[in-house]
Amino acid sequence: MSTRPANWKYLAPHPPKGTVMFAGQEGLPKLPVPELPATFSRLKESLKPLARSDEELETAVKKIDEFAHGQASVLQSRLLQKKDETVHWMEDWWDDLAYMGYRDSVVINVSYYYGFDDVPAHLSGSPVSRAAGITRAAMLFRQRVKQGLLKPDATKEGPFCMDTWRWMFDCCRVPGVPHDWSVTHSKEGDLGDSGHVIALRKGRVWKVDVTHAGNILSTGELEKQFQYIYENTQHEYPGVGVLTASNRDVWAKDYVELISDTTNASVVDAIHSAAFVICLDTEHPADPVAHSHALWHGAVTKSVDGVQLGLRNRWVDKPIQFIVFDNGKAGMMGEHSVMDGTPSSRMCDEVLDNLYHPNFDHGSPAASSLSPPTPLDFKVTPVIEEAIESASKAALELIETQSLTFHLTSYGKEAIKAFGVSPDFWAQMIIQLAYLRLIGFDNNKRTGGTYEAATTRKFFKGRTECIRVVTSQSDKFAWSMDNEDVSEDDKRRYFMEAMKKHIQLAKTAGNGEGVDRHLLGMKLALQDGEPVPALYSDPLYLRSGHWTLSTSAIFSKHFPVYGWGEVVADGFGVAYMTGYDDRLQFTVTSRKEMPNQQFIEGIAKAAVDIYNLHAHASKARL
Repeated sequence: MSTRPANWKYLAPHPPKGTVMFAGQEGLPKLPVPELPATFSRLKESLKPLARSDEELETAVKKIDEFAHGQASVLQSRLLQKKDETVHWMEDWWDDLAYMGYRDSVVINVSYYYGFDDVPAHLSGSPVSRAAGITRAAMLFRQRVKQGLLKPDATKEGPFCMDTWRWMFDCCRVPGVPHDWSVTHSKEGDLGDSGHVIALRKGRVWKVDVTHAGNILSTGELEKQFQYIYENTQHEYPGVGVLTASNRDVWAKDYVELISDTTNASVVDAIHSAAFVICLDTEHPADPVAHSHALWHGAVTKSVDGVQLGLRNRWVDKPIQFIVFDNGKAGMMGEHSVMDGTPSSRMCDEVLDNLYHPNFDHGSPAASSLSPPTPLDFKVTPVIEEAIESASKAALELIETQSLTFHLTSYGKEAIKAFGVSPDFWAQMIIQLAYLRLIGFDNNKRTGGTYEAATTRKFFKGRTECIRVVTSQSDKFAWSMDNEDVSEDDKRRYFMEAMKKHIQLAKTAGNGEGVDRHLLGMKLALQDGEPVPALYSDPLYLRSGHWTLSTSAIFSKHFPVYGWGEVVADGFGVAYMTGYDDRLQFTVTSRKEMPNQQFIEGIAKAAVDIYNLHAHASKARL
């Protein structure tokens, strides 16, 4: 298939009606279209701390007012009409603009990773056992999803939308021009008692039938399957998987060439239809930084034949790729287009919770003997061989542009909550203080704003909205920290004022009342020939949406590392965790020309300084 179906997003089947998992779907409200005055007011407020002069701010405000009294009302009416006529007024636009129309490599630029903790003492940490255990636990979880037995994600306010879960298993992204899409092989009525996974070892593709007679294979049986793969993959195979890491237009061209051969088309079909991919990598990452790099973009190793890329052993278009290294380290690489990190994070959490439990159901052997895994070898023509060489070169060049650093603080949420502070806000202020110190508190060196992801899954088909973290209040606090003329009491007061504002913005974004999606929607609602409002080319407005700091937090007790890449060339990706009682976790990614090491050191210092600021107050009250 090389032509995108018009209704591709609706082809993944739902679990049976009346199931627990989708019980709350029908009652979910539609994503709202924010009111114009509220959006423009929030926009003006968000621009103040980013303005380099009063004149720059005044010019931007004037353009906002001109837009508000001009085209905005017409564009707003179009959005409201789209809201009435569709289930989600932003869905198709967001799918294509943010993901399916994105043309650079998804590796580093879009994909994300989770690193898994080591197995408990009662389980073997060998790669064969790791692969078998993760596969069985993930297949059992998949079964619960297909049967609709999974409880919906929820908060105290109610259930979250579970729509994107339909795209977790048996699916794959497909390259196309001008837009990619995702294809599903899930079937109505499938209860998860059949299926296969694809294992990759040294670039070779293996099909592993992980069910037999309606039962998921036992851990012991899966160990035999994976042991067979290890023993029968002794040399390197053509790394066709690296093609998936190419620029999407390049991959789309190579994809058509690849599947023009019927043998290759059948291999690709087996990959697409697999429940998930499990990559059996040869590397031995030890420390958190090496573990992160190996998961994020695959290891870069030297071999007799030259440079070898871990990406030769990936198929990065799969939503879920589990990765097991030869030293037993493991993790997951996620494809971002059809779902955000919260579903895959929960999946990994439950898979590992179950697997690590002493009473995990490892299953019983089948009554009859099982066939070994089937090697699916690509037919590599000279054209494909040249494409692999080109893709490998491009991937290596991309990987070599990147830096990654990692830091754990000496305290965690227990201490932060004892100070009466939100851990998420605390982490954000660490990041803000470190960044402003990095640029010398010089607004002329501030190249953009800070993005923090807020989920909008309280709405049907909701995904994310942007929390504009930089506020006048956050800046006032950060600037005060290195000002000896400001008392500690005032610094703490500024900190609490900034927290109040941040919590308000986070709540607003979660309610679908952010600035960025609304303004994007109005721009996309313009019709051919209509002028683009001057606001959209204003330097301050553009800078406010240039995400110099792209930040987000998830939490899992099983993820000693996790992260993604920076979203702009002159910025940083900052993945953090605040859920541990005894530590905060920060991972910072960037281009090598950026002062990454200096920034992570600044984060470490800011974490200590903010802690001491509050600790001094606690001691004073004793």
